[in-house]
Amino acid sequence: MHAAGERVRWTAADLELLPDNGNRYEIIDGELFVSRAPHWRHQNICGRIFAALTAWSDSSGQGQAAVLPGILFSDADNVIPDVVWAGNESLDALLDAAGHLTGAPELVVEVLSPGEQNERRDRELKLKLYSVQGVQEYWIVDGQQRRVSVYRRLEGVLKLAVTLLAADALSSPLLPGFRCPVASLFA
Repeated sequence: MHAAGERVRWTAADLELLPDNGNRYEIIDGELFVSRAPHWRHQNICGRIFAALTAWSDSSGQGQAAVLPGILFSDADNVIPDVVWAGNESLDALLDAAGHLTGAPELVVEVLSPGEQNERRDRELKLKLYSVQGVQEYWIVDGQQRRVSVYRRLEGVLKLAVTLLAADALSSPLLPGFRCPVASLFA
């Protein structure tokens, strides 16, 4: 029994008991977040990011991208980012027998969904989680404002490096030669 005011801490085992009803369930620091299936436009942006990363990965042979992979950081931190990219060397070490990531890929991308709680989750809670877990780069894609905020690891912490607008091109030191016009993500 929980004392009044005591917060319930969700675990990965609890997720197994939740219904398979099309909702996305994530746990960040023991707090449960439930979101519905994303809007068509959200999914379209995710697909364009995945396609750009996959095209670069295929030509460079340096890694792989995935859409909606589960990341099991710990029993209390279990998330489903929109898109990730991992280098070939780290990918083998990160995947468990069930094909889930058990640690930080080099790059994580979240496309914002409307709503204050969704924005807080991606801009604050996930930023902190990905920073603590060792993600090297984190892109927050804002389809409403047509911009991409790029966070890069600096002195052990993810910090805002640049905010790119539609006229800019997205590139990364993690992905030598990768270049994607920001406007193409929102076409």
